[in-house]
Amino acid sequence: MIPSVSFGILGNSLLLCLYIFTSLTRHMLRPTDLILIQLVLANNLVLFHTGVPQTMAAFGLKSFLNDAGCKLVFYFHRVARGVSLSTTCLLSSFQAIKLNTNTSKWLELKVTFPKCFGFCCFLCWILHLLLNTFITLLVTGPRKNKNMSVEKIYEYRNSPIPNKFVVLLHAVMFSFIGVTCLGLMAWSSGSMVSVLLRHKQQVQHIHSNRLPPKPSHEARATHTILALVSICISFCFVSFILSLWVTLIVNPSHWLMNISALASSGFPTFSPFMLLGSDTRASQFFSASREEK
Repeated sequence: MIPSVSFGILGNSLLLCLYIFTSLTRHMLRPTDLILIQLVLANNLVLFHTGVPQTMAAFGLKSFLNDAGCKLVFYFHRVARGVSLSTTCLLSSFQAIKLNTNTSKWLELKVTFPKCFGFCCFLCWILHLLLNTFITLLVTGPRKNKNMSVEKIYEYRNSPIPNKFVVLLHAVMFSFIGVTCLGLMAWSSGSMVSVLLRHKQQVQHIHSNRLPPKPSHEARATHTILALVSICISFCFVSFILSLWVTLIVNPSHWLMNISALASSGFPTFSPFMLLGSDTRASQFFSASREEK
């Protein structure tokens, strides 16, 4: 678990350096870079707050954090996961709008949407910071008496069994947000696939007697976002099932908690390397760094 988290933090850090360098130099700057910077930051926060308890548990430091420390770690972990999901949804929605230029409304939205990126990114953080505040009421850490009951997802965090109504309200609220984001991603993915298929059919007869054309930058970006959304939806579904299982079980086993934590960190771990592999600026950035040395 710890090597995979370290691997993901390294990938996100490299990607963050690339986007910051691009933003500062204004070289080959793209409209989606602000969204991708937020995605990388959120993914790094998820991995960091997943790696802290796992590292502490590996060294036997289960009671290293007090009650307030456990609340903060779990709180920011949930905030970062929500921001990561919302940002991926925002990225896929923008790409779908960018490809759909059939009507004047889509064209107008294509022009105005990038101007709202800053506000949308700010709104994602505020929304999840506020929605997760009552999570701290459900989480308790080690106290002096050490007589806590149920051990939950993080090995250093102990939680008493909360009121069933509170658990149900919490599950319904976050399930609604998750289903909404996943539904928008599914719609945008279907829309992008439909546009790509129509475009392929339109140009197929033109290049029937020639070598197949190289995919455009727009097509490569769309394929990358489709793969990103597919991985996000898959890991979110598995993580939701495992988290629900862990929540309902009175004494979940260690292997179940570790698998649940691994599933929640799967998308933040693999997504940066997918983005690095598909971004042509990455090779230019790293080759320029080697030349300077």
